[in-house]
Amino acid sequence: MTDALPGAPIAISAGDPAGIGPEIIGKAWEARAARGLSPFFAVGDAASFAPHWHGPVRQISQPGEALGIFGDALPLLQVHDGSSTTPGKPDQDSAKCAFQALEIAVGLARSGDASGVVTGPVSKARLYEVGFRHPGQTEFVAERCGVSRNNATMMLAAADLRVVPITSHIPLAEVAEALNSALIEDKIRATLKGLKRNFGISHPRLAIAGLNPHAGENGNIGREEIDLFSPVIGRLKSEGIDISGPLSADTLFHSRARSQYDAVLCGYHDQALIPIKTLYFDSAVNITLGLPIVRTSPDHGTAFNIAGKNIANADSMIAAIKMAADAALHRKAFDPA
Repeated sequence: MTDALPGAPIAISAGDPAGIGPEIIGKAWEARAARGLSPFFAVGDAASFAPHWHGPVRQISQPGEALGIFGDALPLLQVHDGSSTTPGKPDQDSAKCAFQALEIAVGLARSGDASGVVTGPVSKARLYEVGFRHPGQTEFVAERCGVSRNNATMMLAAADLRVVPITSHIPLAEVAEALNSALIEDKIRATLKGLKRNFGISHPRLAIAGLNPHAGENGNIGREEIDLFSPVIGRLKSEGIDISGPLSADTLFHSRARSQYDAVLCGYHDQALIPIKTLYFDSAVNITLGLPIVRTSPDHGTAFNIAGKNIANADSMIAAIKMAADAALHRKAFDPA
């Protein structure tokens, strides 16, 4: 694993400066004491904060400087001097700023100068205009860490619910064909290790959602549960892994059911994300499993429509910062030097 320096702060790439990234980072800094946040610093353009947030920003030249500044001002590592940004109006210059901030923040986490990275919201459409060639930030971070995108596993996590989509950003019509025993097993093992390594759960309990209604009704409403899921689950149970399923997805997410597992794996994107975004829209966190660095992000987008209006909710950013700090601590116990 990448070894973070003792007491290294968390790096936050500011995202697209025309979106709400600067505002929610600033609000997170304002809440640092009340919410018990570990020291962090923003990576981006200092000038991009003023249109969104009027708190104190102080530029730093090295991540370690953030530790002495954090109590008095938001530390910021300047990486882009561009034209002034108008809230809600992204352009190629704001995309360049977001791209450079992401590149630098990930590099600092890889070098150990930052204990982890929180990635702010970006506009992928604008990033594509300036040379970004990845489906999203997750795939970019994985590539920079030398990890196959298939081995970088997306988890959405909140207070009492963690979900992992086995397939993610593909059309629904292609899900059944994309699912196979090897992929299912890889995602289960990645989730198992991720819960131990990032959350400090020594004996994780996993649940697997059936792909079809009522988990296929013994093959009467589809056979994926019988042909794909059950053999993998059986093999893993024989290894002593606490795993149940495939279970009917429509009864997996009420409060009593959530208390029975530490994470649930779902067959496709919306099966996993609709429940957690319904229950925890403002506080869910995207954490990437399978990386040599800690990477989290708020579970929302740029919200260009409200940028600059001082109404953005910073709870998901705050939760992402807290989860990154906790994961860094858990990793030191799981992967001692």
